This record gives sequence, C-alpha cells and structure tokens, in this order.
Amino acid sequence: MKKAIAIFVAVLFVFAMTSLSFAVEEKKAAPAPVEKKAEPAKPAEKPKVQQVTGDVKAVDTKAMTVTVTKMVKGKAEETTVTVSDKTKIMMGTEKKALADVKAGDKVTVKYKEVEGKKAAKSIAIHEAKPVEKKAAPAKPAEKK
Repeated sequence: MKKAIAIFVAVLFVFAMTSLSFAVEEKKAAPAPVEKKAEPAKPAEKPKVQQVTGDVKAVDTKAMTVTVTKMVKGKAEETTVTVSDKTKIMMGTEKKALADVKAGDKVTVKYKEVEGKKAAKSIAIHEAKPVEKKAAPAKPAEKK
C-alpha cells in the first residue's frame, strides 16, 4: 500500500511540473502585439475638488464671488471663486449666507473648476480666536 501511495504522489508531481512548464512556454510564445487600435474617446474627467484656505480679500454679492488671499512662500496668491445657491456656507455648525462673509475673515473654500470658472462647493468660515494677552511677569517684592 505504501508503494502505491508513493507512485501516485510521484505521478501527481510529474503532472504538476509538466503543466507548470507548459504555462511558462505559453507566456514566452505570446504573439507580438498587433497594431494598437485607436482608443475610444474618454468621457470628460470629473473635475477634482480643490481647496484654498486664507483670508477673504473681497466679497461681491452682486456678482456672487469671493476672493481669497493666501500666502505661498512669502507671496500673496489670490483665488476668486463663484458662489451659487448650492454652495454651503458654514460657521462651525451654523449655516450662513454670502452676506455673512466679510473681508478679513479666515475661510476654507472647496471648489471645482468648471468651464474655466472656480465654482465653490462649500465655504467654511473660521471663528476668530480671541487673542489672549499675557500678563506681565510679577516683579519680586522689594526688601527694605
């Protein structure tokens, strides 16, 4: 019985090795690539959502635009985005309107570039952090 099992295992091993060698030969003998067919036109890629964080330079409620200035390597860089009815304007958890955005506010604007225009998806107004003045260090009491 042991001899029969050993022969059976040996035959399986031989079949495994031959099938493996045939698989390798098929990959080597793959035909050279034939002329590439013209790729079908890809649908226009969805514009990626971009983000800018900075200070509001100007708000135009008539033209529905917000201009944000951010500092990049010591230079001021301006980004003007168009605001629509679908734009979410938030301050913390409160919903705000475009009229609530003022010049000087620190904001984060998420937008997509559509047809050459930057369309704002959301504007997050960051609350101004109160400036804490450090108390002058107490002078040690003078000895008399």
